[in-house]
Amino acid sequence: MGIMTLPRPVAAYFAAEKNKDADAVALCFVADGVVRDEGQTVRGLPAIKEWNAEARKKYHHTVEPLDSVLREGKIVVKARVSGNFPNSPLTLEHIFELGGDKIASLEIR
Repeated sequence: MGIMTLPRPVAAYFAAEKNKDADAVALCFVADGVVRDEGQTVRGLPAIKEWNAEARKKYHHTVEPLDSVLREGKIVVKARVSGNFPNSPLTLEHIFELGGDKIASLEIR
């Protein structure tokens, strides 16, 4: 798949991350979208916005997509995540499931 061919909602998510815009991050998701990160699950646009804003305050992180593949119908993006946390930077998988032209779920591991 490669980074240059990311589906529009996934590309929009990484652009919103780059711009440090929690509102824009949330708007990449369907209304009842789900994010799984750091052992927690958040659901719905207000919760996704809060999750992103809180993570940014806590870690002051940046996310740089490196590569992507299609695996079992999901878009798996390896990304370098740098910030104020041990062992930074880390390469983490961002596993996206789409719902139409938005993200239905994201798991970061």
